[in-house]
Amino acid sequence: MAESSNSSLSGSSVSSDPEDYQPPIWKSYLYQLQQEAPRPKRITCPQEMESRPKYYGREFHGMISREYADELLVGAEGAYLIRESQRQPGTHTLALRFGHQTLNYRLFYDGKHFVGEKRFESVHDLVTDALITLYIETKAAEYIAKMTTNPIYEHLGYTSLLKDKMVHRLSRGRTEPRRVTFQREERISSPLVQRTALKDTPEKQCFYEKIHNFKVHTFRGPHWCEYCANFMWGLIAQGVRCSDCGLNVHKQCSKLVPSDCQPDLRRIKKVYSCDLTTLVKAHNTTRPMVVDMCIREIELRGMNSEGLYRVSGFSEHVEEVRLAFDRDGDKADISASAYADINIIAGALKLYLRDLPIPVITFDLYSKFIQSAKLPNAESRLEAIHESLLQLPPAHYETLRYLMAHLKRVTQLAKDNLMSSENLGIVYGPTLMQPPEQNALITLNDMRQQKLVVQLMIEHEDVLF
Repeated sequence: MAESSNSSLSGSSVSSDPEDYQPPIWKSYLYQLQQEAPRPKRITCPQEMESRPKYYGREFHGMISREYADELLVGAEGAYLIRESQRQPGTHTLALRFGHQTLNYRLFYDGKHFVGEKRFESVHDLVTDALITLYIETKAAEYIAKMTTNPIYEHLGYTSLLKDKMVHRLSRGRTEPRRVTFQREERISSPLVQRTALKDTPEKQCFYEKIHNFKVHTFRGPHWCEYCANFMWGLIAQGVRCSDCGLNVHKQCSKLVPSDCQPDLRRIKKVYSCDLTTLVKAHNTTRPMVVDMCIREIELRGMNSEGLYRVSGFSEHVEEVRLAFDRDGDKADISASAYADINIIAGALKLYLRDLPIPVITFDLYSKFIQSAKLPNAESRLEAIHESLLQLPPAHYETLRYLMAHLKRVTQLAKDNLMSSENLGIVYGPTLMQPPEQNALITLNDMRQQKLVVQLMIEHEDVLF
């Protein structure tokens, strides 16, 4: 039955030209089953119940036995009523007739009605959704179990086009990170003085992978899964939608979708506090435009400014810059005519990096960097930091590489700006690195290592990146 009711994909046309691309034909079997599902039939109580809660209607029958409820519902598929439990007075049970038997569910209300995860405005909607789900999962259990085995996702025209576009852009926009071997100079006894032998390595790929940001979604009108091409059944919360790119899939299919989210700029509501990889993919850039624009402006007119990055700009002006980026993106005006004080731009850059939901040095690599800084041997320390850098997500790596190159140029003018690599390590350590657990004691204990990690990345920027 499932196979005969399924629409084939032979009518779809996959083409490298988006103008020629035609979407696949959706599989209609589950949609047909939803149309066949029993309709709710409310069994009303013939008398007015004084104990009836105000959020229930005449379907409430008061404290009746399970056996009597079964008698009232028998013979009417989809019939339902609500009763007060005899075993637990004050609690309510939804009695529902399906598959020639009465099913009993504990019913709750917190402003909406629910028996499980889904919450409904009315009991009627809850029962409608329950009957659809029960019917489809009964009639098509085997089909549902297999529906993800032959996905159409890889055959969608926009998916392959997107992949080609991203590979082409990134192959032009980013050089491979270098794997470095640290060796001590034989003629120099100090372990702190090294020379480097550089080796190119193909191990680090240049793809900006991003997992989809799926959230449970209620679809108005019929919707089909963009992974398996099957109908998303039910009345509400039928599936999940990626809030960054808009991909619509079944909850079970979402676990199989590749990490190839390409955020839609129309869905990105802000620049600050937006995941770094999400932002660069949405704007089709190698690094966040905030980092590029602020550093460009600082290098244009602020490199000699005494206390650069240490002296704070007025917080209300820094907030204005944040709002300008959120509102205007790369069209934000941060020129000298808008903000003469370069410390405002420096403050806006630090605020952007500090407010990232996942820091530049990610939570899962935080301990690796901290442990690297604790190594007593200078060569081993740099080797460990370098290995940790290679594990960063590409967008994080590129952002950090660009920032460290800039900060090294800042230290080269330390006679004027009084900003050494140690000073910058103090400023940027807690900005770029935050422990996964928001524990003040851990942060305090790690401050020395945070500072040292940033200091070493600045001093050895040409070797580490």
